[in-house]
Order: sequence, then C-alpha cells, then structure tokens
Amino acid sequence: MSIQNVASWNNLQKDWNRLKDVHLNDLFLDNPKRFDQFSFSKDDLNIDFSKECIDEGVLRNLIKLAKECNLEQQRDAMFSGKYINSTENRAVMHVALRANSTDAYEVDAIPTSDMVDDVLNEFLNFADSIRSGKISNAHGQSFTDVINIGIGGSDLGPVMSVNALSAFSNGGPNLHFISNVDGNDFLDTTSGLDPKRTLILVASKTFTTIETMTNAKTAKDWLLSKLTESEISNNMVALSSNLKATKEFGIKNENVFGFWDWVGGRYSMCASIGLPIALSIGSKNFRELLAGFRDMDIHFKTAPLNKNLPVLLGLIGIWRRNFMKLPTLAIIPYDQRLDRFPAYIQQMDMESNGKSVSKDGSDVSIETAPIVWGEAGTNAQHSFFQLLHQGTNIVPVDFIIAARASHNLSGHHEKLISNFLAQSEALAFGKSKDKVLKEMLKNNVDAEKAKNLTPHRYFKGNKPSTSIIHKELSPFSLGRLIAMYEHKIFVQGIIWGVNSFDQWGVELGKVAAVEIGNVIEGNESISNLHVATQPLLKKIYELRK
Repeated sequence: MSIQNVASWNNLQKDWNRLKDVHLNDLFLDNPKRFDQFSFSKDDLNIDFSKECIDEGVLRNLIKLAKECNLEQQRDAMFSGKYINSTENRAVMHVALRANSTDAYEVDAIPTSDMVDDVLNEFLNFADSIRSGKISNAHGQSFTDVINIGIGGSDLGPVMSVNALSAFSNGGPNLHFISNVDGNDFLDTTSGLDPKRTLILVASKTFTTIETMTNAKTAKDWLLSKLTESEISNNMVALSSNLKATKEFGIKNENVFGFWDWVGGRYSMCASIGLPIALSIGSKNFRELLAGFRDMDIHFKTAPLNKNLPVLLGLIGIWRRNFMKLPTLAIIPYDQRLDRFPAYIQQMDMESNGKSVSKDGSDVSIETAPIVWGEAGTNAQHSFFQLLHQGTNIVPVDFIIAARASHNLSGHHEKLISNFLAQSEALAFGKSKDKVLKEMLKNNVDAEKAKNLTPHRYFKGNKPSTSIIHKELSPFSLGRLIAMYEHKIFVQGIIWGVNSFDQWGVELGKVAAVEIGNVIEGNESISNLHVATQPLLKKIYELRK
C-alpha cells in the first residue's frame, strides 16, 4: 500500500494545510509554554522542538504514522539480526559493536558478543601498546604520528571523532587523515613527518577501494624512502577483512583487524575502523564512546515512541521534508571541535536514504533524504546565515551545543551560548517592519531613509529549528549523539520505504572511473568512451602537453 493512502499521512497533510499560514509568533502567543510541551530529554540530553511549525495534533499524527508504518516491528527486526538489508541479503547489526553480552544480540543464531569482544580487545590493546611505546618501529622507537588512509565511512567517522575528542588525547600520537586520491592530500599530510616514526593505517573492508589503495601504495613507497622492505611491516596496519590482499601488500596478520559483512561502512566506527580514535584517546575513553552509543541504542529500542528521541527527531524530519516540502537540512554545532560533524551526518543520511527506489523495486512516490550540510557556529553566521534569515528558501536547522565548555577561557563559552540562543530565536520570530522602522527613528535616522531601509532590515521569521543541548562534549556524549542520528535515519528510511543500508549509487561512478582509467593508462582506446567524455579527455591531454 502506498504511504499516501495511510490514514495518518492524509491527516498530516490536513495538519499542514491548517498550519502553513500560521506564524511561529502566533503559536507562541497561543501557548507561551510550548517548550514544556515540545521538549524531550534523556538524562542531560535535551531536544527542543518548540520552534518547529508543529502543534499537538501534528505530533500525535506523526506518532500514528510511525505505528502505521510498523516502525516498532522494523526496529525489533534490526535488533534481532534479521536480514533487513534486502538488496545485499545481510543483517544490519552495528548495534552489536557497542553492546554488552547481556544484550544477547545474534546473527544467524550465532551470538555476536564473543566475536565482537575478541576483535575489540585486540585493537584496543594494540592502540594502548602504540600509545605507551610498547609496540614500536623496527628500531625500537615509539610512533609519534599515525596516518589513517581511508575514504567515506573509513574516514569521516574517525576524523570527526578524533577532532571532537582532542581534549581526551592525553599525550597520544598525532593523528592525520588522508582520503582524497588527489596527490596534494598525501603530500600536504606527510610534509614534515618522519616515515620511520609514522604508523600507517589502511582502512578498507575489501582492500580494493581505488582511492585508498592508490594512497596506500604511495604511503608504502614513502616508508621505503627511509626503511627497508623488512622493516616497514612494523609501520603498517590494515583495517580490513581481506587477509589475502593485506598479506600480499606486506602487512603481517597480527596487524590486521577485521569486521563483518553485517557492519556497513558508514556505521563502522565502533568496529576496527575506530582504531585511529582509540589511538588518539586510549582504550578507556574509547569504551566510554561505545557506552554512549549503547545508551542511545537501548533508549531507541525500549522507549515509547512519544518519548523516544531518535524517533521524534526522525518524525520532525518527515514533517519538514514531506509536508513542509523543505529539501535541505543545516546542522550547526556550536562547538569548533564538532566542525566535521555535519559532514559525517551528511554521508550517513544522504548515502542511507538518498534513494528513489522502494524496497520492493518500485519508484518512490514521495521525497526522501534531505540535502544535509552545515558548519560550526559561530563561523556559519558569517558565511551562509544571510540566506537562512532572508533568502528565498526556508532551511530547517538542527542547532547543537554543550552547556559546559571544554576549556577554561573566560567569556568564550558564554558568547557561544548567546549566539546559539539568538540564532534560533531570530530565525523563528524575525523582526517586523514596524519594529525595524521604530528602532531606526529612535536612533535619529532620517524618516525617508528609514522608510527605504526598512524592507532590507525586515526579517519574516517563521523559520523552523530544533535545539539540541547536552551537558558537555565527552566520549560518552559524542557516542550518544551519533547513535541518535543513526537511528533517526533508520526511522525515516522505514517511513519512506527505502533500504537505508545499501549504496548502489556510489558504485556507478566507481565503475565508470575504472573504465576511463584504463583509457588514460593506455590499455584501451579513447573511442571506447562515451562521446560526451571523449572531447573532455582530449582537452585535458592538450592542456597537459
């Protein structure tokens, strides 16, 4: 049955017809205590939806929609190890990576706890041994630097988390990341580093990803500039399940940490892909990160839908995307150390739900994933907030802030908080023309000039936003925050009827790049390429002469 025939979907459409001309100013005038009604908490994590264009009827119908789409049953199917990734015939069990044995997760009737714990203990012990100098290079020297070579899910989660948790590094090695196949990424990252004292992590589940393997081969040559063939094995680690390929590359088996086909790349930072995080913050803090993930997993699994933070966050996103018809989402963390968080959620959301095909193979009949983007505040305010406040498109925003600073510099965090609060207030309520005019006249601006300037200084407001507040940024709170967005994306995928756990759209460009690469390398004729591509390649050849 089409989602548009579901009773609650039609009721939500009626809700939007009822609310589309109602300003947030009016909603707050009618109910000044909207915060009490539309804010939800789990321990110190608080989400405020009061500045969204919703009322009690909307929230009630969104919960009904989740039930009518069998969200609870689909959620239980994921946690029970069912093969919900239908196009790849796989379970989706990233929750098992951060579970306790008491959670009793299984895949194919095999408990996951022992296998997960074995790999977790191995790579965490390895991380601590690198940090302490117990594991060293061939000359007995400790590693001062670590370079993680990966892309997509093998890069975005680790680099975001290492940046976010830099306050918890406690003297660990310096972490660096190479993802782009552009050689400048490699050159800029390795500039000034000593190959002898640099540990290279090659993160690729299949050990075949073109960008990663190209950079890995260059890294191997870089190591060989200062080390012998027999010595470099101490400086190389693989995060992969392809033992044959890693051995052929020259990486010893004890330096290979694998994971399982029921772990998708963008959900893999709690597996061995998280080794760079562990190298940065140590095993104790890494386990705290996992505990934060699990805390949200259990909440998502057990909390009633009307108090379930990922469910509510997902449903508000459905309201924005499908009824308000808003195609984008800006994520603005007011924390410089979370500056890569928008990019991480961008990949997770757009790769998961950026689909136009339903699970049954039919075309979807509704809008799916929004375009996700963003930057850390307050920088974003001096970049694209002009468009948010006065542009022709309405852009919903998720604002994120910690109540406590992770530093002791006087006055900084207070200014950050004031901006966080001011922006959501200004987006919601704007500034009327009357108020703009009166302010200018009060400041002795010429009446005619004030009249002419008023349209430029007027703000419509009525721009929706959600405010997310937690006590402080820590390994635990970061894990909890990420898991909340993971499950939010799952919720939306269920309602849209798409498979959130494949990414066939990523593959098309990869295959085309291989075909074009064969021509560039002289293995095939340029005439084999598409007529649109041939002249572009010829132009590049001309410019390279």
